Amino acid sequence: MRYPQGGGLTAERQKFREELRLQAAEGFARGEASSVIAKDLRVSIRSVQRWRRMWDDGGPRALRSRGPASLPRLSEKQFAQLEVELAKGPAAHGWEDQRWTLARIKTVIGRRFHLTYTIQGVRKLLVRNGWSCQIPARRAIERDDEAVAGWVKEVWPCAEDSRRPVEPGSSSRTKPASP
Repeated sequence: MRYPQGGGLTAERQKFREELRLQAAEGFARGEASSVIAKDLRVSIRSVQRWRRMWDDGGPRALRSRGPASLPRLSEKQFAQLEVELAKGPAAHGWEDQRWTLARIKTVIGRRFHLTYTIQGVRKLLVRNGWSCQIPARRAIERDDEAVAGWVKEVWPCAEDSRRPVEPGSSSRTKPASP
């Protein structure tokens, strides 16, 4: 994924980058070299060269931001409704176990809002809204942690063999009698 946040650039960061491109356009108009502009703006020469081609084709208007690459298809109000549905649990939506998977959330979105998302689209939607992927610890309901701790302290040391023999051995595997 290109951006670790999962949602692309924030509005502030997008505005900052647009300002950089427009500053580069001023340098293009003055006839400055790409390397000088790149050094002044602290960006790569390749970016400046790409911006220069765009500027040559369409002027400063070509360097303006086009807005976010994609708008979220669920509104804030709809996402709040989705959170209410997810809080009810998978059993309320017809699944036997209590695990939410991306495929199940995709199904709930389709049923509730009549929208189709891809699995990755559901993941990006959740991450963008502050959700994280969590894997449940696989433990038996009947597990007794105190009994396990006692077994580890008392029984396991007796059951575990030491890895080295107690008697002195030979340094040679082929001639055991040699020193």
